[in-house]
Amino acid sequence: MTTAPTPVPAPASAAQSGGGAPGPAATTPATADATTAKATDTTDTADTTATTAKSTETAKTARAPRPGKPRAGRGRAWLAALPLLLFFLVGFGLPAVAIAIGAFTTSPDAPDGGGTFTTDNLTGSLQGAYWTALWGSVKLSLLTALIATVVGLPLAQAVATSRFRVFREAVLSASGVLANFGGVPLAFMFVATLGNAGEVTKKFGLTSHGWNLYTFTGLSVVYLYFLVPLMVITITPALEGLRTQWREAAYNNGATVVQYWRHVALPVLVPSLLGGFVLLFGASFAAYATAEAMVGSSVPLISMQIGDALSGNVLVGQGNLALALGLDMIVVACLVMAVYLPLQRRSAKWLA
Repeated sequence: MTTAPTPVPAPASAAQSGGGAPGPAATTPATADATTAKATDTTDTADTTATTAKSTETAKTARAPRPGKPRAGRGRAWLAALPLLLFFLVGFGLPAVAIAIGAFTTSPDAPDGGGTFTTDNLTGSLQGAYWTALWGSVKLSLLTALIATVVGLPLAQAVATSRFRVFREAVLSASGVLANFGGVPLAFMFVATLGNAGEVTKKFGLTSHGWNLYTFTGLSVVYLYFLVPLMVITITPALEGLRTQWREAAYNNGATVVQYWRHVALPVLVPSLLGGFVLLFGASFAAYATAEAMVGSSVPLISMQIGDALSGNVLVGQGNLALALGLDMIVVACLVMAVYLPLQRRSAKWLA
């Protein structure tokens, strides 16, 4: 009995070259090993990616605070701010509530014995001489704040760009002192120098040229003495926040100094400038001691009217009129702060 030989499969190339139907390609051991290795590498890569994603998700979950369990640092932050909150409540909150209550009630010297609800105090504070005084304070504050803003900006720019550290520190220190220098000493200094018998007035004959310190104009000059330094220390941080790259990019593109300030610097500084203007307005609006010591009642101001009312210089039954005038000032101050805070936040976004 004869055994037939086992057929050996021909290579795929040989089968195809013979003109017959192409058969399935033969798989060699090397090809099978490469395919298996590639599949193994793909599986390992997928496992590594999944492991990395899982680790990242676990880390995010570990860092995220658990719901319902506030961070312990928040409680400590509130405890640290508690003294400031108590001071604000005692120093500002309680007096503001007392002023609001007194402005809408009759005074103790009224015929009904006082304590009765009324709007006469608030209505009277917006009429006659009181309205003139309120408008005078607003005009004085607007004028002096505007002049101080225009004058203080270039001075602050000179300080911010100065290469002399001693000069910069000296100007900022002096500005901090002069911004808080007011009251009777400031009034006496100007009376001794620019008053009717002042040294500068007599030396240059200012009286013959129509100069009078005890007027609206003279009081405006005195207010600028502490408003300009206040503007310098207010706007200097904003000027220092202007990045050097902005100026260099503008100059490299052919811009002049005027064009840089018009199209780059001033648009960025507008919120800070407006915020500084509002701050200066509030400082001028609330000033009392300097005007009282220098001009008295010759220049109508709301602060002078409040002082007269508190000293009893009002009609019988209108003792709480001073509280209504104070409430008017609080309303104006709140409006000023309502404008100042959003501007400050907007400027911080650009200059951070």
